[in-house]
Amino acid sequence: MFGAWAIHDSEELVAVPQWLKHARPRLERTLPAVPQRTWQRLAPGQAHTSVAICIMGALVAAASAAGDRTGGRSPFFQAVLVGFGVHAVIPHIASAVVTRGYTPGLVTASTVVLPFSWWAWRELGQAGVEKAKVPTAALMLVPLSIGAAHAGAAGIIAAGRRLRARRETRAS
Repeated sequence: MFGAWAIHDSEELVAVPQWLKHARPRLERTLPAVPQRTWQRLAPGQAHTSVAICIMGALVAAASAAGDRTGGRSPFFQAVLVGFGVHAVIPHIASAVVTRGYTPGLVTASTVVLPFSWWAWRELGQAGVEKAKVPTAALMLVPLSIGAAHAGAAGIIAAGRRLRARRETRAS
């Protein structure tokens, strides 16, 4: 799972900042109900994107390790595997439909994430691995962790900017 995630998030790492800069005018026309301040906040730089991807990578790596250790029986692994597959559809494929065009992650969501998720569940079933009784609350960890990764990235970047500003103030 970690390998499929790394391929997928590599597309996002490269695409997000430039895509948003170029797509924003089209998105504002396509989605006129979105307030202007939302568009202003929705401008992650490369640093924000990189930190968010690293935070998510830690979660996926931990889930992958749990899946490896338990032969795929870990409820944590299975919850993240479900979330990984679902996230190919929402937000990637759905956002492309809503915005009527490419959105970062779309290519690998449909060519890597969905096929991998289907394959992984098929392999687990053929190996006789019972689906864990994953409570709905555990499944909510995946979208929450995506939001936390972005919030954490924003916080880390803001702290870095403050530290840099303090250093520059001291230096002058």
